Amino acid sequence: MTESFKTGVGGVDRSVAILDCVESRPMGTSELARTLGLTVSTAHRLVTALAAHGLLRRDADGRFHLGPRFATSALAEVARPVLDELCATAGECVQLWVRRADHRLCVVSVECGEELRASQPEGCLLPLPHGSSAQVLLGEYDPAGPGWVESMQGRAPGVGSVSAPVRLHGDVVAAVCLSAPIQRLDPSPGARYGAQVVAAAARIEAALA
Repeated sequence: MTESFKTGVGGVDRSVAILDCVESRPMGTSELARTLGLTVSTAHRLVTALAAHGLLRRDADGRFHLGPRFATSALAEVARPVLDELCATAGECVQLWVRRADHRLCVVSVECGEELRASQPEGCLLPLPHGSSAQVLLGEYDPAGPGWVESMQGRAPGVGSVSAPVRLHGDVVAAVCLSAPIQRLDPSPGARYGAQVVAAAARIEAALA
């Protein structure tokens, strides 16, 4: 391994070396091992862990690229005006959620003006799997369906939501979620707001691309 990657913390040094390599050019496990002077088993263990944390993604040819976690700042930046508009149009709170291991993190939150509302603050970390955004981030939706997932009191009593996936390079990297008190979601969250949430997610995808 190149001297410049050595800080005395071997696992971190090797992981950063892998990220540096794939930032320059996508590589498979064997090529990474040769380039960095690692055994294939060590390289495989490291790329598997980095991919699990969203720091790497693997393409159809088995090559690794920087993962969706590096896109979170850009994702939040392009999503905010879209979610501002969605909130203004629907009159309900909206959020953008990303997955962090077995939790979901709120990276954008826009509150509506209603006195009774279902909001979550930015930076909020909630456990999976409850709620529509959690289902989207876990891949628990029908790709051939309407494009959204709804939840009625799945996370908290009296709260309903509808969420749609945001994809990057074909992978789900975030969920756009509209949440509201259930009495304002007749006949259902999806029937009332699903199309708007899907359209917002599509606009964010297009901006990222």
